[in-house]
This record gives sequence, C-alpha cells and structure tokens, in this order.
Amino acid sequence: MSAVLIGEVLAVAMFATTIGAVLLGYPVAFTLAGVGLIFATLGIVLGVFDVAILSALVGRYFGTMTNETLVAVPLFVFMGVMLERSKIAEALLTTMGELFGSLRGGLGYSVVIVGALLAASTGIVGATVVTMGLLSLPAMMRAGYDPKLAAGTICAAGTLGQIIPPSTVLIFVGDILQGANQQAQLELGNMAPDPISVGQLFAGAIIPGLMLVGLYLAWILFKSIFDPKSCPPLEMSAERRAGLPGRVIGALAPPLALMLAVLGSILGGIATPTESASVGAVGAMLLTARKGQLNL
Repeated sequence: MSAVLIGEVLAVAMFATTIGAVLLGYPVAFTLAGVGLIFATLGIVLGVFDVAILSALVGRYFGTMTNETLVAVPLFVFMGVMLERSKIAEALLTTMGELFGSLRGGLGYSVVIVGALLAASTGIVGATVVTMGLLSLPAMMRAGYDPKLAAGTICAAGTLGQIIPPSTVLIFVGDILQGANQQAQLELGNMAPDPISVGQLFAGAIIPGLMLVGLYLAWILFKSIFDPKSCPPLEMSAERRAGLPGRVIGALAPPLALMLAVLGSILGGIATPTESASVGAVGAMLLTARKGQLNL
C-alpha cells in the first residue's frame, strides 16, 4: 500500500474516530487533542507523517492566541452563555408563544422567530438549541404538534446561529479566507490585495439568513394549510391575553438592543468584530445583572 493511500485512510479513520468519541460523550477539547496525537503517532510509525511537523505546533498556538480576529469567538460564546443564564430566551419563547399561539402553527412561528433573534444576539448554536428544546418541545407536544415537525423546527431554528451574524463560524471562515485570498492575489500578480474582513462576511450573510428564516416560516405555513392536524392552535384564555403587548415589548427590547449594539457597530464601521464582541459581552452581563441572575 502506498504512503499516499495510507495517509488518506488514516485521515478518514481519524475523522470517524473523532466523531465517535464526541458522540460517546468525551469532552471535545480532550477528544481533538488526544485523537490528533494518537493518529500522529500512527502516522510516524507507518512512515507517512514527519515528526518535524510537530515542532510547528508551538508557533501555531501562539499565532492563534495573538490573532485579534479569533478573540471575538470566546467573547461571543460568553455573550451567549450570559443570555442563557439571564432567562431572556425563556421570556422570549413564552411571550412569542402567547403572541402567535392562537394561530395554527403559531408555536412553530414563535420558535423560528426566537431562534433568529437568539442567533443575531449570541452567534452560537448550542445554547439556542438546548434552551428551545427544553422549553418549546414539551409545549408543542402538549399542543398536539407532529413530533417530526416540532423537533425539526427547533433544530432548524437553532442552527440559524451558523449563518445569521454575529456567527462564530463566519469568524473562522473569515480568518481562513484572509490568508487564502492574499495568497491567491499574490499569485495573480496583485502585490496590494484588498483584504477580506469578517465584517464583510457578516454583511453578506444577513440577506441569506433572513431568506432562510422566511423559508422556515413558509414551510410551517404550508403545513398549517395542507396538514392542519400537525400544528394545531392553542386555546388562549383572557387572563393570558391581558397585558400581552407589554410583555412582548419587554421581552423583545433587551435582545434587540444587544443585537443593534453588536451588529450596528460592525456594519456601521464603528467597531471591529472583536470590539463589538466585547461590547456584546458587557451588554449581556448588564442584562443578566438586571435580571438578578449574575452571581459573581
């Protein structure tokens, strides 16, 4: 067997082992490091991996740590955790469910809209999916929703954080494209290439993200028309309707303000993604403290 084929087999096996270890519940950090070192050792033993490559790890670590663009990732993750602890997501889901619940498919609409708002406020997927799954899925099941439609709506709405800015995925993509674009332009003879910024990717992702939200809402509308039993309306009492507009405004105002502060500063050219992430992290802490959920 040739060295190239052995390397390809090891690469596929490493990918499969990593996915399997994560699914078994091992911590992601230890899984990535451990599986990488194990397969590096196998590659050295089989003669398809140069041990000298490992000497470049230290430089790569310091290069990643000093990359100002990537500093935005932990800040956005921190912002998402703060919003989860502040119970803002719970308030959003509850009030939006009451607002649209009387419509056929109303709980589905509320899940998609809240998923889009949380995506634009946090940029991470895990907290959004877990929060909506714990709060919305039982309510949708009690209302008589089709389990496939309920679970699919929650998962689809939760993954909006991948594309709607600020997105941690777009930050990684922007960092990778910066180097690739510069190298490609230099090979074409352009000695002063225009850089690709994360802010440009954020601006370009807004319309596709909104289109995706529209498609999800259109699918729920389609199901409510042609399969009404899959998404029945809720029976809303007069007590629950009392004061609903005020509760909706109170639940929407905090995430909208945070979203405008983060995205507005980026798209307006006032701040870089890293600077806006710090603004969002501080804003999320203030909102959490306002809710009385910030335990220092």
